[in-house]
Amino acid sequence: MESNVGRGRRGESIAAVWLEERGWELLDRNWRDGPRELDLVARRGGTLAFLEVKARTSDAFGAPLEAIGPRKRRDVERAARAWIRSRGPEVGGVRTLRFDAVSVRLDPSGRHEVVHIEGAWRTGE
Repeated sequence: MESNVGRGRRGESIAAVWLEERGWELLDRNWRDGPRELDLVARRGGTLAFLEVKARTSDAFGAPLEAIGPRKRRDVERAARAWIRSRGPEVGGVRTLRFDAVSVRLDPSGRHEVVHIEGAWRTGE
């Protein structure tokens, strides 16, 4: 049986490939700021997105995106600020900063469904 961490990493890998296939450039994956983590950081054109990925095999514990509550959003926002400070000029040319969510439904047969919610939340929500 796959652990929660293993399922999460597999979901992040699926999301990363899915985003790259749609023209996103992955800048970072599993970037840490102390106890906080950014699952994926990606850029497409002038948009920089901080993506929180949730993978599930069923809705027994709620839909994947329901797991991104106020505390998780605050942690992602804090980590995003730290990521920007650490990258400095590398984020030049960015016109839009955004917090996105990606839901990955994993099926035992190996199939999956990816849902990307652009602008899933704004800072301070």
